[in-house]
Amino acid sequence: MKLKFLIITLFTFAMSFAQNKGTVTGTIADKDLNNEPLPFATILIKGTQIGTNTDENGKYTLSVPAGSHTLIIDFLGYEPKEIPFTVKAGETKTINEALGSTSVELEGLVMEKTVSREKESALLAEQKKAVEIKQNIGAQELERKGVSDVATAVTKTTGISKQEGSGSVYVRGLGDRYNMTTMNGLPLPSNNPSRKNISLEIFSTDIVEFIGIDKTYYFKNYGDFAGANIDISSKNYKGNGFFEVGVGTGVSQNAINADNFYQQDGPAFTGFSNQKYPSNPLEAYNFTTSWDKQTATPVNMSVSLKGGDSYDIGEEGRLSFFATGSFDSEYSYREGIARGNVSNQGIARKDFNYDSYTHLTNTTLMGNANYKINLDNTIKFNSLFVNSTSQSLDEYNGTIDIFDNAPNGGGYVRRSTFDRTSLYVNQLLGNHKLNERVELDWGTSYNIINNVIPDRMQNTFVPVDNDDFSQGLKVSDLAASDNHRYYQDLTENEFAANFNASYKFNKDDEDNYKGKFTVGYSGRFKSVDFEATQFNFKIDRNINFNDPILIDLNNIDGYFNQNNIDNGRFDIVTFRGGVGIPTALDPQTYNGKQSINAGFGAVEYKFSPRLTVIGALRLELIKQDLEYKTALRPQGGDSNFESTEFMPSTAIKYELTDKQNLKFAASKTYTLPQFKERAPFQYEEVTQITFGNPDLYASTDYNVDLKWEFFPKATEIISFTAFGKYIQNPMNEVTVASATNDISYLNTGEKAVAIGGEFEIRKDLFDFSGEDATLNHIVSAGFNASYMYNNQDFSSQKVSEETNLNVNFTNDEGKLTGASDLLLNADVSYLNEFSEDRNLMATLTYNYFSDRLYAIGTNTKGNIVDKAVGTLDFIVKSNINKKLNIGFSVRNILNPTVERIQEDQNVLVAQYKKGMVFKLGLTYKL
Repeated sequence: MKLKFLIITLFTFAMSFAQNKGTVTGTIADKDLNNEPLPFATILIKGTQIGTNTDENGKYTLSVPAGSHTLIIDFLGYEPKEIPFTVKAGETKTINEALGSTSVELEGLVMEKTVSREKESALLAEQKKAVEIKQNIGAQELERKGVSDVATAVTKTTGISKQEGSGSVYVRGLGDRYNMTTMNGLPLPSNNPSRKNISLEIFSTDIVEFIGIDKTYYFKNYGDFAGANIDISSKNYKGNGFFEVGVGTGVSQNAINADNFYQQDGPAFTGFSNQKYPSNPLEAYNFTTSWDKQTATPVNMSVSLKGGDSYDIGEEGRLSFFATGSFDSEYSYREGIARGNVSNQGIARKDFNYDSYTHLTNTTLMGNANYKINLDNTIKFNSLFVNSTSQSLDEYNGTIDIFDNAPNGGGYVRRSTFDRTSLYVNQLLGNHKLNERVELDWGTSYNIINNVIPDRMQNTFVPVDNDDFSQGLKVSDLAASDNHRYYQDLTENEFAANFNASYKFNKDDEDNYKGKFTVGYSGRFKSVDFEATQFNFKIDRNINFNDPILIDLNNIDGYFNQNNIDNGRFDIVTFRGGVGIPTALDPQTYNGKQSINAGFGAVEYKFSPRLTVIGALRLELIKQDLEYKTALRPQGGDSNFESTEFMPSTAIKYELTDKQNLKFAASKTYTLPQFKERAPFQYEEVTQITFGNPDLYASTDYNVDLKWEFFPKATEIISFTAFGKYIQNPMNEVTVASATNDISYLNTGEKAVAIGGEFEIRKDLFDFSGEDATLNHIVSAGFNASYMYNNQDFSSQKVSEETNLNVNFTNDEGKLTGASDLLLNADVSYLNEFSEDRNLMATLTYNYFSDRLYAIGTNTKGNIVDKAVGTLDFIVKSNINKKLNIGFSVRNILNPTVERIQEDQNVLVAQYKKGMVFKLGLTYKL
């Protein structure tokens, strides 16, 4: 009875206590982001322990005793607010409020503010809210995974892999030509005439707030799309003044273990070089740089500076500045096998062992200013300069040509290439809310890119006696181009503009608009000017045969000099001729102009609290004109292309629950050929030659996606996606029928199909938190996988009917080039916060791609396939105190063997190991 009485008494007390409580609820908005919901803000009842945080939609709810209270709303980097209120028993009080950036000086405020806008949880909240299917990776996640460049960053997301040896990526098996790259929504030019997109490796993550990846088409983007639009959102600082200095050093296991590390003469360590050829290169030997290789110390280094500040202007205005500058220098070395033109009998026409020494530099300068005029108007200026270089010295030993040059082996080829890209990006962007219904967004950009290859050197030496290598080497006289110096200059200028206006209509019972109508215009206008000159050192065959000079590989200047010109051993010529030919110094050129004018309209409507639909139509008028005069077409020519593209698209979102979405997207898009793919200019590599095809034309693409996503909590996601792609008249690089088995670009068949599925999960495995700061440690993990079936048909007849080229495909169908059936990414992170200023974060990441097609087989030869590779990285970082951060990383721990094989004949055509890379870095906040 006593127990029963006690239970009744406690129940009565509890009921009485509950009846004396009320509820306060509401939504907190972010003034700095046009009153978007502010997730994870702190909500407290002053003088009590009653509190909570806003959810990912900015909402909160508290149960409080009846009476008068003060509500405290706070968020790091924002001005806190205190709001008095009174609530009665059983009453629900709604308090909605908006926070803006603070100008109060607080310890450690700046960095916390910056991270909060780049954190994974905030980006997941944005992904959850969006109607379209999108995926973001932010600065916080990039730091945790130790990612230093954008190319590596995007491979941490589902369905994306990186092309070995370049900054290009494959998205769902679709390579460079099917993707788009933008910055703050405005297009970026390419830094490589062979590529449509700029190399993502040249962008340091120091400039990144987050990277948006649209793998479904969004009507505001340009329609030249089938794989993904990758948008780099530049850092946008809003807090108080800070300044940060960072330094780093490291080594590549292979480079440091090499007997010596070699580089060519000429390029500066900083990467700011552009060696010009002499004013009279044909009349005498006037080249000032040496043919001989130079030694270097292969120790990697980096230095960076960052700073920002913001100021209040009037009651509502705020002006913010951010600037960053960095320099990175990295050395790598690899040795392996390189074979070319493997026959259908499995015999390699070119068969080498090779050593490759590479030095990369990247200099990045970025500054931006963000002026929030008031709550309704913002203007932003962004300026970026990137200077990226690659200096490689490659030495090949073996059979140069089994039918001609060093057929029994013993040949030697050295190729030294310095490739420099300078990119200037200038952007002006604005957002304006004219009233409750109407909003304007606009942006303009002017970009200049200059890519140069100054003074590429190539030497070819062969045995004096093909049967007795001990007699030494002599210079090759088989082709004039066997020994040459090459100068290339590509300049691209581009102006782009985006403008769109949206109008909200039809309010619901809660005073929220159900519909939004958007119209807009996009324009993109670019010009491309390319020129190249190659000086061939044409050897006199009779003198070289009857009186050969033995070559000293450490003194190549001993042969190529004025004395041997005077003795008649060689002449310096271009493809047009030598001394006495008036046009001999006229470069090979192609010049292009491209314009895209686009208009679009879209309607977004919320048919119910759970169902939202976007229907859109985009129209693009495309014109591409090309003129050329090259070694393949010395008399010159032109090729023009015009097209009108109608592109409908739709996106549908159905909210299954407050934490689950079902999304659908479908669209029609296109894929343009690039200038280089259409220009008949011949690019010569040691083992391969590539030239453009003026008859190449655009592909048409159809895309469909269905995605389920579940957000268990703010930092977690589970999602499944099914997707399909149908491409009409796909383009591929193919070996054409020729004496030298050159590669060109062709519309190879009627269609290509890709069907697949993606899975992603991010989960906090353990979260131990308590009042004692030493107990704040979290173990989290992420995993994503992509599996895809892909197929395309091949038609030799189609190629011969549409072009002047001939191809004999080995198979009638095959996979898409660059497509892996399976892609995997996994990471495990441990975070221990010892105190407010001290923490330790460690991350282990793994990336895997299965076999993927590199080149399509022709003339009964098998496809060339890149074999599967898995990589493992380890990153650890620690804040020693509020000013000092230290980081250490080990990359490529497994050090797998990278292999490329020719199927059917089962011949290994390339093989090497990259080695592990170690890095140590320090950051100090002033």
